[in-house]
Amino acid sequence: MRIKDIIGRIRLPFRKEKELFSSLYDIIGFYPDNIGYYKVALTHKSSGQRNEKGKPLNNERLEFLGDAILDAVVGHIVYEHFSGKREGFLTNTRSKLVSRETLGKLAGEMGLTELIQSNGSQRSHNSYMAGNAFEALVGAIYLDQGYDAVMRFMKKRILAQMVNIDKVAYKEVNFKSKLLEWTQKNRVKMEFRCLKQGKDDKGSPIFGFQVLIEGVEGGKGQGYSKKEAQQECSKETLQRLRREPQFIDAIFAAKSSRTKMEEEPTAVAPDLEAEKEFIIKTERPDKPDIPEHPEIPESPASDIDEFDLSDITHNPEELSREDIIAAAEAAAYEDEKVKK
Repeated sequence: MRIKDIIGRIRLPFRKEKELFSSLYDIIGFYPDNIGYYKVALTHKSSGQRNEKGKPLNNERLEFLGDAILDAVVGHIVYEHFSGKREGFLTNTRSKLVSRETLGKLAGEMGLTELIQSNGSQRSHNSYMAGNAFEALVGAIYLDQGYDAVMRFMKKRILAQMVNIDKVAYKEVNFKSKLLEWTQKNRVKMEFRCLKQGKDDKGSPIFGFQVLIEGVEGGKGQGYSKKEAQQECSKETLQRLRREPQFIDAIFAAKSSRTKMEEEPTAVAPDLEAEKEFIIKTERPDKPDIPEHPEIPESPASDIDEFDLSDITHNPEELSREDIIAAAEAAAYEDEKVKK
């Protein structure tokens, strides 16, 4: 059946709705039964539209529904595609496929972004609007034609034509998570410092963050959400860890100073009945307590070697024989003073 006949049968009252019907066919690969769902899916709250009862009309409810359906459908696809892979790998792969960044790029490539009804300034600065609209579209497909239609849309339209699922699975995109893993392996303290929080000249929220590792200033990042800004500064910090040895040295030097300051003297009452211990045990506060070979699981993908920090560590020199003797003599001297 020709599209002209279908449009005539559903009797769309306005030319814009006929154009929308045709555009949706190009995007989703089939003709909607109830175009009303899709019109709502493409309406952002900034448009200020209201229904006949005066209530706000936007795609937030469909976005909620689409998010849940998308998780189920993509989880099903990933489960079948990666036979034998463990739960953690499957969860991580699904998260990458349904992330706002991925969905936003898909929405742009499909032409979905051009159909969104919104305030102009919000469209240019809301980095999640397109991804949210994609989720709302999935919700509309589910209400209009059911779960199987969503599955066909994701398999035949998205994964078969627009996304290489294998490349996505092995691509590291969570820079913050990778940086946290490295700091935990090396037992160094890390925090995110907020540099600025406000709005730009068009009223959109904007955030700026910087990474601090043991108080040493790392990368900076800016974005339209805290998460986006922290991802950016984490990425820059990872790049510095790979390319600047002096940055690594500064971090571990700061850690060494901190651990020295945190050591507290202890006074233990002597055991008068069995005072047989005569070997002096000396502490070595100048040697940071870090793993000898901190490792981060390697990814099969060669395109993330830039952020593989498994070979980055700190190996302070061992104490010389003279230093050990001097430390033992000092300890013995202190012990004599206590006895007197």
